[in-house]
Amino acid sequence: MKLRLLIFGLILLTGLSCKKETVSSLANYQGDESYTVIIGENKVGYLKTNTAGDTINIDYDFKNNGRGPTMKETIVLNPEGYPIDWKITGNTTFGNAVDEHFSLEGENASWTDATGTGSATVTSPRLYVNQFGSPYSAVLAARLLLDAPENTLPVLPAGNLKLTKMEDLLIPKFSGDGELALTTYALSGADLNPSYFILDGDQRFFAAITPRFIMIREGYENVEKDMRELAENYSTHRYETLQTEYAHNYDKKVRIQNVHVFDSKNMTVSDPVSVVVDGDKIAAIEAADASGDNEVVIAGNGGTLVPGLYEMHAHSGDNGALLNVLAGVTSFRDMGNDTEVLSNLIDKIEKGVLAGPRITRLGFIEGKSPFNSNNGILVETKEQALAAVDTYDSLGFYGIKLYNSMNGDWAPDIVKKAHDKGLFVTGHVPAFSNANAMLRAGYDEMTHINQTMLGWVLEPEEDTRTLLRLTAMKRFPGLDLNSPKVQETMDLFVNNKTAIDPTLAIHEKLMLSRNGEVAPGSEDYIDHMPPNAQRGLKVAMAQIADAEEDKAYREAYDKIVETIKMMKDKGIFIVAGTDLGGAFNLHRELELYVDQLGFTNGEILKRATYDMAQYLGQDDLGTLEPGKLADFFLVPGNPVEDIKAIKTIEMVSKGGTFYYPTEVYPEFGITPFTEKPEVKE
Repeated sequence: MKLRLLIFGLILLTGLSCKKETVSSLANYQGDESYTVIIGENKVGYLKTNTAGDTINIDYDFKNNGRGPTMKETIVLNPEGYPIDWKITGNTTFGNAVDEHFSLEGENASWTDATGTGSATVTSPRLYVNQFGSPYSAVLAARLLLDAPENTLPVLPAGNLKLTKMEDLLIPKFSGDGELALTTYALSGADLNPSYFILDGDQRFFAAITPRFIMIREGYENVEKDMRELAENYSTHRYETLQTEYAHNYDKKVRIQNVHVFDSKNMTVSDPVSVVVDGDKIAAIEAADASGDNEVVIAGNGGTLVPGLYEMHAHSGDNGALLNVLAGVTSFRDMGNDTEVLSNLIDKIEKGVLAGPRITRLGFIEGKSPFNSNNGILVETKEQALAAVDTYDSLGFYGIKLYNSMNGDWAPDIVKKAHDKGLFVTGHVPAFSNANAMLRAGYDEMTHINQTMLGWVLEPEEDTRTLLRLTAMKRFPGLDLNSPKVQETMDLFVNNKTAIDPTLAIHEKLMLSRNGEVAPGSEDYIDHMPPNAQRGLKVAMAQIADAEEDKAYREAYDKIVETIKMMKDKGIFIVAGTDLGGAFNLHRELELYVDQLGFTNGEILKRATYDMAQYLGQDDLGTLEPGKLADFFLVPGNPVEDIKAIKTIEMVSKGGTFYYPTEVYPEFGITPFTEKPEVKE
């Protein structure tokens, strides 16, 4: 018996000794990889990885417009390719410190990010969706999703990720020896819109792509424009499909029955009426119970029709265009963009291929420097800047916008030339200058309230091309707004009849948002957002190092509000824009004007509709009257009584094309805010 046991033991030991050793999922990906970050065809940073064993180390850094993220990551994978330890440290674009961790031990998953800590018990490994990691994590997700049922997996902290193959393509190898096989993918479920990236035939990361930003394998920078065009095509196709499915173009008149109409000239709400749309215009306003032959009837149910809103500080793109229309934002003033991309977008919107606001273009002129924004036309001399004015005029732009790195001494000649051509002029204060100089140069409008106020707290040699233009706002609490230097600037605004585009909502986010807390102004919609978007609404924009900084930023925001209120009291014209993409953020901008600047609900609705149409010389917009373009939205409540009513929209008409947000929001992972109104065709 002992002999038999001994033999069995030897067999068992032999079996164990022959057992195949666990192989890392990264066995075929060992070594170093390097990628170049490109924005607007300019190299602005890098991503470098080193893979050793089951561990990936990542170094990621880029700077555009004097700011950008700096991140280091260490990711440890289990043999199946799931992260079991993930550390991310560094700083976000606006300087918020990052110290993010994820770990998986057995069935216990835990994580810490800017919103706080979380944990979950899982019966099998789960992929973690990081908050601040680099685009490289897409390849780790893709390798798992390619083997998953329907290419979909549940993820932590919440939700599901889905991988969709877009297309295969071949490009010449940079060595010149043959071709490199690539496959493009879309990764969706984590946020409002998919992200697009490219793998090679060995499932190695090749590029992360958007229409403006690309991170591409070193040595292949010469094809980055082609790769960006792929992203533009994918985004366009997505939105063309949504337009085809959800844009309602009725082949007969449309009657919105039993509604109140906001009179944006007189700031009043009418008795119940019905509004008739024929083609792209308002044909008639009739009795509430009126009817006609061969009409589509939309039940207004006693709600309010409001003229379409203007977002006056936008940077247009496919991703935000439809979401803005669904939020009642039917007109944009674009404050700087890639001219070709913007022209293509406008063309598709005007042809009805894509949903989007009407876009008024401002041409972006920026000086070339180590800190320049890679946007619009970059110039190195005054002559080049003057030539840029000619270019934008020849392309039919409404005006120009001057930016941080441009030489402020050139501003008077640039403004004069622009005005001679009938172009509007606005912009930032160029570095080493101040608002007074730009006001004297003839700006028609100043953008961002901090750009004006910094001239009261900075020394002449301090450089606003960096994050200083944000962090120096901590000095605002000590400002005496009745001091001669402040009043000199105020007088220049008044005497020159210069407007201010304060972008108050972005200052609120920058100065009052805190890690782990719902960002101010997001409370009314955060619960409707997909999981990762909710997470993003609980993160500070800036680094708040301690209680002293917290106090300084909060008091600085109060000083900003006090300054804008003083401007309002002096009759300086205030333009409502966000620089935050519009949509829900524009609703917040208008709400702030009521709650903090002293506008009445009617006044701010007038400002965001009729006043902006007049400001831009667009007489066919801004009011609901027969003969005007049919840009308006329907809300169940009365926004003259409660400005928050504009946040719950049942229907939008953009030039007689009708959208019902309740139908479309699920495509973005957004839970609808209202029911769809009854429609009888």
